[in-house]
Amino acid sequence: MEVKDSKNEIERSKVGIMRALVEREDPSAKEVDDLMIRRFLRARDLDIEKASTLFLKCLSWKRAFVPNGFISESEVTTQLSHKKFCMQGHDKKGRPIVVGFGGRHKPDEGSIEEFKRFVVYCLERICAKGRKSLWPLGILMDGDMPAVTLGDTWLAYQSCRIAIQRD
Repeated sequence: MEVKDSKNEIERSKVGIMRALVEREDPSAKEVDDLMIRRFLRARDLDIEKASTLFLKCLSWKRAFVPNGFISESEVTTQLSHKKFCMQGHDKKGRPIVVGFGGRHKPDEGSIEEFKRFVVYCLERICAKGRKSLWPLGILMDGDMPAVTLGDTWLAYQSCRIAIQRD
């Protein structure tokens, strides 16, 4: 039990150090909670420098990609009309459960940019429904997804990921 407490204390200390570092670089980081900072630290094996760099790139990307702070339904109307995703409540731990219908994706309708916005729109809505302390979520996808659809989804994910890493 002492080892776990020691790890938590080290993690808390690093969260505080990283918070001070990123807030100095980008004052908008004050709006982000400690759980988000902790996620970036854990993703980089508690390396403050690497986590801070990634976190600041993410904030910069989000400001550019979502300039109003949110994506409105009017920006993704084509994607929403297909009814590809729906929330199905929460699991026993309170995490959101999402059901995706890949067969409803029509890659020839709408642009890849709109699809990327739709993915971010869905993730923001899902995260808003979940409890902050339980950030994972369950996603169920139907198996009726043509290869092109998987390619589009992968392309949207990769282009968002590359945009963050490139900057």
